[in-house]
Amino acid sequence: MTQELIDLKNNILQGNYAEALAIIDELEGMSKQANLRQIQSFLKILLIHLIKNQIEQRLTNSWAASIRNSIREIQKINLKENKKSYYVNQAEWENLIEEEVIEDAIADASLEVMNSKYTRSQLGTILDRNQIITTAIRFLSLSYTYSPKELPAIMDDYLSQLVGGENWG
Repeated sequence: MTQELIDLKNNILQGNYAEALAIIDELEGMSKQANLRQIQSFLKILLIHLIKNQIEQRLTNSWAASIRNSIREIQKINLKENKKSYYVNQAEWENLIEEEVIEDAIADASLEVMNSKYTRSQLGTILDRNQIITTAIRFLSLSYTYSPKELPAIMDDYLSQLVGGENWG
């Protein structure tokens, strides 16, 4: 990115505004891709813990904290600088989960669920993907509705509704 900034400065100083605007577009694209990668990383963590919850039929304090933290971090990263729009809109989550993240989450969860009892393919077979995706989208939708200050308490209410959540907290 340093080279892009040097090129941008030089193009502005030389009056090459079309080239400068092209560099700005490139930098914006790089920034968006970095944000989407971060969102996908936290989304994968969210899915791993929802998978563990579903298969093991329990909720630990560390899983709840990871789920809550993932939603809060996604909320922060997803809101664009203008504070009015998002990198990922509500209607896009299902597609992003199904096409980009769920398989990686299943692979990583297979290493953790019940002490690696299941292979990735076995876990993928017994897992109710639709339930995981629906739960993830329900949690993600909270990030559009509640402020960062309100979100943790609201998340606790939703976490208590997960399997094993009645004994959690």
